[in-house]
Amino acid sequence: MDARTERKRFLLWIDGVGGYWACRGETVSLGALGEDREGPDVPISSDLTRRHALLRRDGESFLIEALQDVAVDRRSVDGAAWLRDGCRIRLGRSVELLFRRPHALSATARLEFVSAHRTQPLTDAVLWMADACVLGPKPHSHVVCRRWTREVILYANAGSDGLRCRVDGGPLAIDGVAHAGDGPVAPNSRVEGDGFSFRFEPITM
Repeated sequence: MDARTERKRFLLWIDGVGGYWACRGETVSLGALGEDREGPDVPISSDLTRRHALLRRDGESFLIEALQDVAVDRRSVDGAAWLRDGCRIRLGRSVELLFRRPHALSATARLEFVSAHRTQPLTDAVLWMADACVLGPKPHSHVVCRRWTREVILYANAGSDGLRCRVDGGPLAIDGVAHAGDGPVAPNSRVEGDGFSFRFEPITM
């Protein structure tokens, strides 16, 4: 897998909150990981095929394309189906996901596991990032961090595949280096600030 592909996926570990499988891009594949470690953008421990379904973002709209057995809100999908906040997705016989679009003005979405299945490696949910992802205490945050006192925003670094991190109303430290509220993050960066901390981990498989 080349470096450009690796930068489109990463693990986000938020202290005291949980772990998230993050994907960037307009199309994301869902399925099971093969024995040779090649597989979909989001590998799920299950009996799914390697490429079971595709998620597509079309501007401010979202849809799922069925490559194998898929249902949305208990209705079988023949071809593709539009997704809205709160839709329940079933993949195969038993993998169930909840599609969430926390903020109506943001194209970043979240997939929560309803069934006991999880990603490989294990995470709590999937973040499907657009230009920005908000971590914070508000109900419309893409990741709700209830004990935080302010929002932290991850956003695309213009002109590159990288990300930057911004916090309003206070400084932050990235890999031990102080920044005045905004700075670039690397695949293995750790970010800390007043009442929050998290780290990134590259996905290399």
